[in-house]
Amino acid sequence: MTHPFEIELETTLPASPEQVWEAIATGPGIDSWFMGRNEVEAREGGVSAMDTGGHREEAVIAAYEPGKRFATRGAEGEDGRFMAVEYLIEGRGRGSTVLRVVHSGLLGDNWQDEYDALRGGWPFHLHTLREYLAHFSGRVGVPVFAMAPSSGMPARELRAAITRGLSLSAPVAVGDRAHAEPAGLPPLDGEVVWADDDRVGVRTADGLYTFHHGSGIALMFHHLFGPDTDTDRAEAAWQGWLTGLLAERA
Repeated sequence: MTHPFEIELETTLPASPEQVWEAIATGPGIDSWFMGRNEVEAREGGVSAMDTGGHREEAVIAAYEPGKRFATRGAEGEDGRFMAVEYLIEGRGRGSTVLRVVHSGLLGDNWQDEYDALRGGWPFHLHTLREYLAHFSGRVGVPVFAMAPSSGMPARELRAAITRGLSLSAPVAVGDRAHAEPAGLPPLDGEVVWADDDRVGVRTADGLYTFHHGSGIALMFHHLFGPDTDTDRAEAAWQGWLTGLLAERA
């Protein structure tokens, strides 16, 4: 049985409508704050695609009004399930913009868990968008993804392992200083800008780093803004860091 849902959020961003549009309606812009590697055909009826760890999802662009409205709708499953996302942009004074997001559709039998995950994820993603526009506007981020199964490790132990790996003390709080040394890359030295039960977000001088632990798995979604970033090298280094971290706790 399917269950309809709708999530609506609104945030004020420190950027012009044109800057917000570039961030939410172009592939390089989405790469700089959301998940995966993204492609956007710049037209209504075009395709918006996201690739995360080799898994590609596509949606049809239902609305394409530069500087005002961008909307996508995914394909329906055999049971009628689908998801649609709409962004509405409104310029405000002093170079700020109000962004309204509406995520709707039909969820399946496990709709409550899916809904809770979506409802919990959007505030974080919009916060990352704000961090991007406030600190890296005009720059294009390189998305870096890594994942590792937690081998049955309880969620509290998984979070504790990531906390220690970032040289943080529990409970993690916004404003704490994080440090990590993935092999072959410069050390990560930055400030915690998000901390909840599922995620830790860190901002450095050249990147936005997300450390997420879900049910039975640890994920990392990073956005790197340094010059000449080697994606393969960065992903291999962070994959090794994460796998080694979890192996220590096995």
